Amino acid sequence: MDFSHSPKVEAMRARLSAFMAEHVAPADAAWHESAARGVFPEALVDGLKEKAKAEGLWNLFLPGLKDDEPGTRLTNVEYAPLAEIMGRLPWAPEVFNCNAPDTGNMEILHLFATPEQRERWLMPLLNGAIRSGVSITEPDVASSDPTNLETTIVRDGDDYVINGRKWFTTGALHPKFAFTLVMGISNTEPEAPRHERHSFVIVPADAPGLTVVRNLPIMQHFAVEGHCEVRFDDVRVPASNILGEAGAGFAIAQARLGPGRIHHCMRTIGQCELALELMCERALSRSTFGRPLADYANLQDWIAMSRIEIDQARLLNLHAAWTMDTKGNKAARTEVSAIKVAAAQLQTRVIDRAMQVFGAMGLTDDTPLAGLWTWGRALRFIDGPDEVHLRGIARAELKAAGARRQGGG
Repeated sequence: MDFSHSPKVEAMRARLSAFMAEHVAPADAAWHESAARGVFPEALVDGLKEKAKAEGLWNLFLPGLKDDEPGTRLTNVEYAPLAEIMGRLPWAPEVFNCNAPDTGNMEILHLFATPEQRERWLMPLLNGAIRSGVSITEPDVASSDPTNLETTIVRDGDDYVINGRKWFTTGALHPKFAFTLVMGISNTEPEAPRHERHSFVIVPADAPGLTVVRNLPIMQHFAVEGHCEVRFDDVRVPASNILGEAGAGFAIAQARLGPGRIHHCMRTIGQCELALELMCERALSRSTFGRPLADYANLQDWIAMSRIEIDQARLLNLHAAWTMDTKGNKAARTEVSAIKVAAAQLQTRVIDRAMQVFGAMGLTDDTPLAGLWTWGRALRFIDGPDEVHLRGIARAELKAAGARRQGGG
């Protein structure tokens, strides 16, 4: 079993690390200064995007890129170490057009878009000219069971009319926000199968009746691009805006969430590596009661456990990525659920230790730790709560156990 990166990936890691050090990291302070004023630093990010595109560090995440589509055709395994590097600065993935939720939207547009949808929505996304959102979760129902979703997508002649309320539509305040993919009920017949009632429809950002209600804080932290509550009041779009087939919403959602979930995990591992580095630097440079922090056994245990747990998660992540590459996204569902749970819980554990080593400073914005801890806690809900993924993993284990019993094994 070979755990080394290919020469191609090693070369890309070196190029990406150099680009991050030379161009992205020096812009971090300016990015945060603008964000603190509530202004997305569009000119700064656009300038970095042009440099990244010119250096071939663009659309690194999409294995199925066609010859006429911009980007680098990498497998999930090849992309994983690159996402780690980008993840160390949470805003950096947009520089390389590898940011959520656009990556997931590009994945499903790549799979399901009509030629007209591809030209109007997918190609501008692939070129970084626009941003997008996805509107699935609703405040009034338990959205961890998507059959509960109540937003309606009703056919009316040549149009669909959308009514409902969604929240956590990431990117709805981005200056380049151009559309959101809305999941809702398109078959209101009560006898319709539960998993064939929902559809996805493309709703332009400027559609009459679409309202951004508020930017929701994530544990009191506001994202400048927005994690927004949005309302759809008789929003009318052409019937040609349906994504895939009517009633195929669940299949499309699963196609979207597989890669999106694992991308979050890849970035999480990079953020945990950063936290471990900061923890070690602090332990070596800070003294208390006449001794360096690094001399204390409990801090040494925290450092050692963090290294062990990060490496465990990385291997689990690579196994999930390998399964997706070799057997397909559907076959990797259990592996993706496993790393999704492991990575989110890893992030809060490792970063909590680093915050403790930093003392009161770890609670402030003088380090990235508080923001990264907050995001790690949010990841236990994002793309499905831990409990739903654990349920799926347990069902797979019990199914395998039942098969062994029936087979006498």
